[in-house]
Amino acid sequence: MCEGVKIHVVDISPPEGTNIIVAQSHFIKTVEDVYEALIESCPSIKFGIAFCESSGKRLIRHVGNDPELEKEAIERAKRLAAGHTLVILIRDAWPINVLNRLKTVSEIANIFAATANPLQAIVAETSQGRGLLGVVDGLTPLGVEGDEDVRERKELLRRFGYKL
Repeated sequence: MCEGVKIHVVDISPPEGTNIIVAQSHFIKTVEDVYEALIESCPSIKFGIAFCESSGKRLIRHVGNDPELEKEAIERAKRLAAGHTLVILIRDAWPINVLNRLKTVSEIANIFAATANPLQAIVAETSQGRGLLGVVDGLTPLGVEGDEDVRERKELLRRFGYKL
């Protein structure tokens, strides 16, 4: 361990039936701009957004169009308690539907994860505060796909409508 730095592993797994997007952003208007980006990307999407402000009042700013997802996003932001960290929970859409649009939001500096998997955040804590170092997304691979696995993957993508 580095002197003066504590490392925490924080469970921020998404609730059943949802996906989570974890990002780093930098400005108070983040929640409003991300709200607009999500709605413009997929009008049927349900979501909650929470953003850890790192200066001024240092509040968790939040918004959403689904009160339960907004509450859950706030809970994960509280667990992280890391400056400029953004948590988005989505339902009735997939990250693939919104990620490109989110990448164009001027306040977003980095996207750490977009997943429905179990998710752990690696958080560093110093005398100044907390910062998100990275994430552990899902579980360790158990092997390499074979011919049958390739066939199943291709069928799944076609069933979802992502390939012809």
